[in-house]
Amino acid sequence: MFNLFKSSEQDDHERAKAVWEKIIEVPRENREARSMRMRVGLLSRTFLDKTFVAGAEQTEAYEVSVALAITQAKPRPEAPLATEYQTVQSTSGPVVAYLPEEYAQEAFSLGALYQKTEITAEQAISAMQTLADKIFLQDIKMDQPLEVLQFLRDEVGFTAHTLPPVEEGDGND
Repeated sequence: MFNLFKSSEQDDHERAKAVWEKIIEVPRENREARSMRMRVGLLSRTFLDKTFVAGAEQTEAYEVSVALAITQAKPRPEAPLATEYQTVQSTSGPVVAYLPEEYAQEAFSLGALYQKTEITAEQAISAMQTLADKIFLQDIKMDQPLEVLQFLRDEVGFTAHTLPPVEEGDGND
């Protein structure tokens, strides 16, 4: 079908985006497609977790930079933003993963909100899982979603996970 990890003609970012675009178009019926969906799903889960953490860490650093700029009467630094690309660890080693900007930014923003204590851990987990369910079930068309933020679930003992109802016309036909 297509190779997720190697290509001599494309750079890592182009390849990661091409894999995403291909996987959202591939029909479900075939076993190879289901296997590829799972691999892209696993990479996407790691991407979401890393982006949430990056949102929290970069927000903390940004707030320190803003405070320093204010005390030194300097201009405010630029606010951090998410990236559509993350290097994630796969069974074959590091690989660049891609998620569309709106998904990456939402995960990043949730990490920032959590860092600023504007949402609780439970709210962060629920919101991230809702985002993940949309990606896994609607875009990647996996049969079951994967759980995100396992590290935070473990920390706070969060176990709730409910699947959103599948709406007609969502591509699962």
